[in-house]
Amino acid sequence: MQRYFIEGKIPENRIVVITGDDAKHIAKVMRQTAGDYLIAVMEGEAHLSKIVTADFDVEVELGEKLETQVELPKKVTIACGLPKGDKLDLITQKATELGMYALLPFAAERSIVKWDSSKSGKKIGRLQKIAKEAAEQSHRTHIPEIHPVHSFKQLMVQAETYDTVIVAYEEEARDGNRTRFAEILKALYDKDSVLIVFGPEGGISESEVAALKNFGAVFTSLGPRILRTETAPLYALAAISCEFE
Repeated sequence: MQRYFIEGKIPENRIVVITGDDAKHIAKVMRQTAGDYLIAVMEGEAHLSKIVTADFDVEVELGEKLETQVELPKKVTIACGLPKGDKLDLITQKATELGMYALLPFAAERSIVKWDSSKSGKKIGRLQKIAKEAAEQSHRTHIPEIHPVHSFKQLMVQAETYDTVIVAYEEEARDGNRTRFAEILKALYDKDSVLIVFGPEGGISESEVAALKNFGAVFTSLGPRILRTETAPLYALAAISCEFE
């Protein structure tokens, strides 16, 4: 059954209105009419809901709450050094399916791509739409927030708000005494919010490594192989799901 996210608080009469592209999708694409059912998600809760009217906008009545646990037990934010091409689109879509809580792109020292400030808002909006569609497809109750692009300095300030900061560092993969990601995950059972930092194609620079180590971040490899910048976040989320779900 199709799922739609609706902003705002649940009204007392439990009647809400779906507008814009979602309303068009319900009425024109899905061809649903009054009396049909869909799943409406509000305030992190999914409700089996009945369509009251389906004209230009769609009015629905929220029904029973669906008791399903679909979110990762840990709020995992993925911090990605800006990669080339459309890799961030892929990361956003697949990481949302795997349970990512939020995405924080940052301009790493070795990022080849530089986002023009005048176009940054449009690109973030596109990523937010991708996250919304992926959250609907994967039947989640939370749409990951796509943060504006941060500088590395801003990333370090933001890192203060998390219970744990983990850095996926490729040099750890080359170390025979590397810290296993599985061991790090076992130490997270009493943590709630986790920030995992991934570098761009060129990796994290020496100065960024030094700053993160000075901050107290935990460095880890993701196995003995070097993963692409768009693969590493998905590996990490899959491992977290395996450990906690």
